[in-house]
Formats: sequence, structure tokens, C-alpha cells
Amino acid sequence: MLTVSDVDLFYGAAQALRGVSLEAKAGEITCVLGRNGVGKTSLLRAVVGQQPIRRGTISLGGEDLGSSAPYTRARAGIGFVPQGREVFPLLTVRENLQTGFAPVKRAERTIPEHVFELFPVLRSMLGRRGGDLSGGQQQQLAIGRALVTRPRLLVLDEPTEGIQPSIIKDIGRAIRYLKDEAGIAVLLVEQYLDFCRELADRVYILDRGRIVFSGVGADLDDPQVRRHLMV
Repeated sequence: MLTVSDVDLFYGAAQALRGVSLEAKAGEITCVLGRNGVGKTSLLRAVVGQQPIRRGTISLGGEDLGSSAPYTRARAGIGFVPQGREVFPLLTVRENLQTGFAPVKRAERTIPEHVFELFPVLRSMLGRRGGDLSGGQQQQLAIGRALVTRPRLLVLDEPTEGIQPSIIKDIGRAIRYLKDEAGIAVLLVEQYLDFCRELADRVYILDRGRIVFSGVGADLDDPQVRRHLMV
């Protein structure tokens, strides 16, 4: 579904990504791990079109995305759950979900029922403002909003950050459902190793802007692999 090939990304003179290549396949969960500041969020910003790349290509479903804008990529099927959730605090839960209608054809502008099946708390809070929700509830809302866009590729930036363990389990179950039942490709950036070990089909580890390891999720039990993640 997603192919990133030999990508370089710069912020001014500072290079954040160096020849990064990876794939995220439909019906699989691809996890990108690494220490703080190694380029994980920069990679996601490149994928969703928030930051231009200097070299390389990013393709979705075999089509080169070129320098297309984030809204064009959303229409093409990329759903994004940013770090920090970024819900609209003064809009209700219903209105936050409806912001996901923007890239969707008018006839399809409904909230999919599986959003409420995955996150029942959202149905009971449709009239509550987004800013009044707990951090975990806001994360569920952010994922639900991305699902409203009917993504082929769901991109999540550290969805477990600052979230209580019970909701982390709910989010894990939802991601697994999207992979198994909906066949969505999931690209997940995470620092919580156990979360990735339970979910990941394929793993990439970034260090100083480069991919230093790629393999299957079970490889995270290998001490030689884990050393790349030690502070």
C-alpha cells in the first residue's frame, strides 16, 4: 500500500532522514521504533505531506504522491492520527468526527458504525466538547476522526503516549481489528516496545535518520535488535 524509497528530508541545513526506505502492506501493521529525535515523526510528516522531501519517492497503491498536499493525500486514502491528538477542543465529539468528512464524497459523509463499535465511549459523548475529554478519550476520538475519512493507510504517531493502560489495550484491539477485518495498512510510530511486540507484523528501527534494522515483529525479542532502542 505504501512504499517509501530512498527518502532524504531536511529542515533547512539539518538533515532529518537519510535514504529511508520502507513498505507498509495492506492488512499488516508496520511499526517504526527508535529513540527520541531520530526522525520518526519526520518520516510520518513526509508520508502525509506535511514536510517536503529533498530526494526519493513516496507511493500509495503504486502511485507516486510526488509533492502533493496533505489534503490531496487524505483524498487518496491516507488517514493521520498526529502525536498529541490535536482534537478541536471547542467542537463537540460529533463535530470533531464530522471534520473527517472533508476528503470524503458527499454521498458517503456519515460516521461509520465501526467507529462506535471500536470506541463505544464516543457514542455516549457525542454532545460533549473535545477539550472536556480525558487524554485517552481524546486519542480514541482522534483515531475515530481518521477512520471517518475511509483510509486505505492509517498513520499513527505514538498513540499510547500519556494514555492509561486500559485504553492502550482498547487502542491495540482497534488497530488489530482494522488490520484483520478491514484490511487497512497501518503505519505506527511508537516508543512503547511491548505495544509494538504484540501488534507488529513488520518492524523498522530508525537511528540518526537511517533505517538500521528491518524485520518481523518477533525480532523485537532479540537482544541484538533491542540494543538499537537502548538509551
